[in-house]
Amino acid sequence: PHRSRYGRSARIFFCAQLRTKSLLLSRFVLALPMSARALDSSLANVKIPDLVISADSHVTEPMDLWKVLPADITARMPVMEPFGALPDGGEDPVARIVDMDRDGLAAEVLYPTAALELYRFEPDIQKAAFQLYNDWIANYCKHAPDRLIGVPMIAMHDVDAAIIELKRCYDMGLKGALIWQVPHPDLPLHSSHYNPFWAVAAEMNVPVNMHILTGHSYDRTNLTGFERIRGSVNIKTHDAINCIHDMLWSGVFERHPTLKMVIVEAEIGWIPFILQQWDYYYHRHGRKGIHKFPISRTPTDIFNDHVFATFMDDTVGSYLLPHWGDRNCMWSSDYPHENTTWPNSKAFIAQQIGGLPMERQMRLASQNVIDLYGLNF
Repeated sequence: PHRSRYGRSARIFFCAQLRTKSLLLSRFVLALPMSARALDSSLANVKIPDLVISADSHVTEPMDLWKVLPADITARMPVMEPFGALPDGGEDPVARIVDMDRDGLAAEVLYPTAALELYRFEPDIQKAAFQLYNDWIANYCKHAPDRLIGVPMIAMHDVDAAIIELKRCYDMGLKGALIWQVPHPDLPLHSSHYNPFWAVAAEMNVPVNMHILTGHSYDRTNLTGFERIRGSVNIKTHDAINCIHDMLWSGVFERHPTLKMVIVEAEIGWIPFILQQWDYYYHRHGRKGIHKFPISRTPTDIFNDHVFATFMDDTVGSYLLPHWGDRNCMWSSDYPHENTTWPNSKAFIAQQIGGLPMERQMRLASQNVIDLYGLNF
């Protein structure tokens, strides 16, 4: 109880229970370095679910993909190069299936790599490049449509055109809708500009995906020294918080009760704290009539029903999973990027969630993804 004479005792009791309930999990998490990259080989025999799906993996767009675009478009595009030497499966679906089988993955939800940067470029560039990418990823996924789940790129300057492209991509078998996480300043996510798109996405049961590094945020190519860290941690997390804030507090989910959104590659450990703070101010200001909010439930309740998030390398987030998030969070491998868990993903999963009850592990490793995208597993 807040500021009561029983407060300290209550906190001691809660912490004791937290330690007791998390004892098994701590074997896998607390004794390890604060990075899933430090793999504990003793976890090889830990029982985890047989069915594993990555909620955030990537393709590597071919270098020559963009050459078919008009010259006036390509002249204003950045140099679309992959980030270093990546496994062949990023571009070749045949090689990818071999790598997935080696890693023990049943399916992967696929996002672009270099093309993520295009969300901060002009509307005509986005429209042309995104349509081209969507055609390419749809063809890529045809190699194994039950295992390769492509997410289309949707440009949001023109909402009517966005709806048309969303329906076209849906007809090609793509899932979800990748929009910018950081919109153009003139088009904040809480504006009425998006209302028709939210309505159609909700009606089609298509989740709206928001990946890091999409939109009008920092340009990491120009960051050096500790400013690189500011972008990778401070600004990245700030962007994720803000996009959830604008969607949730503006009443988008109240108006569209079946709409879902996915925060991709921003990890999860920060989320419970932010929800706690939002709930506090919802009660403090909302109930006293100081401010009127267009929501009728606590931010936590709304988040639980509408928002999903992916995680990969998050020791703090894993420590919280016995108490929060097993119905909203989804494991990911980030293949084929350099920080991927491949080809040892199951050992990394054991390290992150191996101490949880099997039912919770199953939700985090596959069932949440299956339910969200309506997959057939």
